[in-house]
Amino acid sequence: MTAAGSAGGGAGAPDVGHGLVARHTLLSVIAGSRAHGLATDGSDTDRRGVYAAPPEAFWRFGKPPDSVEGPLPEQLSWEVERFCKLCLAANPTALEVLHSPLVERRTPLGEELRALAPAFLSRHAYRTFGRYAQRQADRARARRQADGEVRWKQPMHLLRLLLTGAVLLETGRLCVRIAAGEQRERLLAVRRGELTWAEIDDWRQRLLARLDRALEHSPLPAEPDTARVETWLVSVRHRTLGTDNGEALR
Repeated sequence: MTAAGSAGGGAGAPDVGHGLVARHTLLSVIAGSRAHGLATDGSDTDRRGVYAAPPEAFWRFGKPPDSVEGPLPEQLSWEVERFCKLCLAANPTALEVLHSPLVERRTPLGEELRALAPAFLSRHAYRTFGRYAQRQADRARARRQADGEVRWKQPMHLLRLLLTGAVLLETGRLCVRIAAGEQRERLLAVRRGELTWAEIDDWRQRLLARLDRALEHSPLPAEPDTARVETWLVSVRHRTLGTDNGEALR
């Protein structure tokens, strides 16, 4: 859960956070390889979600956590304000929650949040998707140099990030699931260790060039619609006022 965890900031104490997730989740999806269509029989089931802490919880000295790990394995949830900030900054892990085809829980507010997805998209994706892919490349290289071990899932995901980012910049749409076809089969071949490092690096360089070209003619705006997102967030605070029942931080 390293990449997702680093996106979310400090996670809350389990007794507090798990109660917030149980009672105040707006949206919960399956993310990661299963959402991408790249899972194997041994793949984890990654869950990502968004909860709205009751406004009363912010009036106390002890504030609600902005992210919570659990209670299920490989589950991470963000408080709605933190989540919105991550999406406005084009964080790939957070944006995936708004576009995953595998939705497990969605309240009316969660439905509104998913409908708001286009407001979060901008050309900032060029920087963030490329940067996240580079981190995956650095991790794979460091592990290989340290002990010769290769976790082929890492190069697969860096290529997937670049491919997803390029399509987003080209079309203005974030497609989480890799469509059946040559690209998906080649990504799965990378995961199985069937491509050489030279072939992987060549594909990476071509995707980086595609990302550069896509930025030049992207239909995405230079900046996200922060005002629209903020208006919605304020409305959420108004509409969830009084839902605490004295339990938010128990």
